[in-house]
Amino acid sequence: MAEKLQLEVVTPKGAVVSEAVDLVTAPGYAGEFGILANHAPFLSTIKIGVLNYKKDAQVEDLMVSGGFCEVSNNKVTFLVESAERGAEIDVDRALRAKERAEKRLAEAMTQREKIDRTRAEAAMQRALSRLRVAERRKPK
Repeated sequence: MAEKLQLEVVTPKGAVVSEAVDLVTAPGYAGEFGILANHAPFLSTIKIGVLNYKKDAQVEDLMVSGGFCEVSNNKVTFLVESAERGAEIDVDRALRAKERAEKRLAEAMTQREKIDRTRAEAAMQRALSRLRVAERRKPK
């Protein structure tokens, strides 16, 4: 049996995941990274995206919004603004958010309206990440 790594995903509302897993893949600002048991200690910032983890033969996905990750003593802890499982995601709402973000980005490009481009880009990334996680939950 392969050695496990303790995964903790925590938001301001509380713990979302707390279990022993085989592998974690996360969206860092310097690029996606993976963590296995006995990984060297490190800290990283987390961007909006999809965090996934493998436990036995099952792969689980979470949409995460920015935060931090710490790896130490065979434990990885994610402190993130939000984390959502595919089953929790309202796909219609995510699609509407994507459309609003697209509209805001288009308006920012034409300079017709002053819109915070960074905020619109973050909204777009959240919507796209939610849709990716929700899509992975669909039966094949």
